[in-house]
Amino acid sequence: MNKLLITGAFGFIGTNLSKALKDEHTLWALDVTEYPSEAYSHFFSWKELDTIPWDEINTIIHLAGKAHDTKNSNNAHVYFEVNTELTKRIFDKFLASNAERFFFFSSIKTVADESYKGILTENITPHPIGPYGESKLKAEEYIQFYVTKYLVNSEMNKKAYILRPCMIHGPANKGNLNLLYNIVSKGIPWPLGAFENKRSFLSIDNLSYVIKLFFLKNPESG
Repeated sequence: MNKLLITGAFGFIGTNLSKALKDEHTLWALDVTEYPSEAYSHFFSWKELDTIPWDEINTIIHLAGKAHDTKNSNNAHVYFEVNTELTKRIFDKFLASNAERFFFFSSIKTVADESYKGILTENITPHPIGPYGESKLKAEEYIQFYVTKYLVNSEMNKKAYILRPCMIHGPANKGNLNLLYNIVSKGIPWPLGAFENKRSFLSIDNLSYVIKLFFLKNPESG
């Protein structure tokens, strides 16, 4: 049975993803605080980062990060300390370990703050606006640099994946979509039809399906 380490394990994505993976994989949690969960067999705090037995891990799923702040109440350096520098540390652990797969959950915000032509594709040159997207992009560039330098055409059995999900919806979502749900549920007639704001949505179940079946069961795919 594969042993997976999930960082940010008790957040929205980690909580739902662990439910989808727990029956087929041994899950370890890395987070700030431990919460009651039957999905994880072991918990590590960030203070224990250097003492984790990394060589026992097959896959690292790095979810931990500083979320997009719609109120703009956080200093820019906080995003780079968490989203960039912490990702570097985790990825360095991956490179030095026996782990074979690394998943970094980035964000569509690394590409652009909004779509001016209707569709964002992988061919678009990233142009993030604001410290959230910029810090995520810096982390991506770090991973891509070492993948190109060490992993491409290498005999090391290692693969790294970068995912840029759009807005994710599902149980316990605390983001913008949940705020909209709460507003609508009040029954107050809001003029939503007056706004042109088309958004892409991704179900947490579909995201879990991608990780569970496409990547973990078929590691040679993608």
